Amino acid sequence: MPNLPEPLFKIPQSVLVVIHTPALQVLLIRRAVDAPDGQAFWQSVTGSKDSLQEDWRETAVREVLEETGIRADAPGCTLRDWGLENRYDIYPQWLHRYAPGVRRNTERVFGLQVPAAMPVVLSPREHTAWAWWPWREAADRCFSPSNAEAILLLPQFALP
Repeated sequence: MPNLPEPLFKIPQSVLVVIHTPALQVLLIRRAVDAPDGQAFWQSVTGSKDSLQEDWRETAVREVLEETGIRADAPGCTLRDWGLENRYDIYPQWLHRYAPGVRRNTERVFGLQVPAAMPVVLSPREHTAWAWWPWREAADRCFSPSNAEAILLLPQFALP
């Protein structure tokens, strides 16, 4: 019997990157798939590690580029690890993406300050719209409680 490749599962370690301007305008992107309750699923950049060896910062840089086309290392941009982690239950409809028995995810929070609100390039299979909002309004629009909480912490972590 031939050896079959192991199924690939998502790693339950992800990043949340709050992209913002010095004036605390926050970028949100709308997922192509709506939230479980049917509402629009607006969020900051999120994404899982590609491998256990990939460090948090590498994941953040890669996900920002993949989801928005923004280069986190571009002149005038500053990516900061906020040193915060959230642990939460994975929504039941997404458990099939993870190895059997995996029920919780660890999410590391980053902020990416960009010089000004700018256009973004979305991956249409993942996201359908983007917009910049004042930080409090952005927090109100987020589906994810951990995303909203991170945005509400923005004034503490934004660069002067």
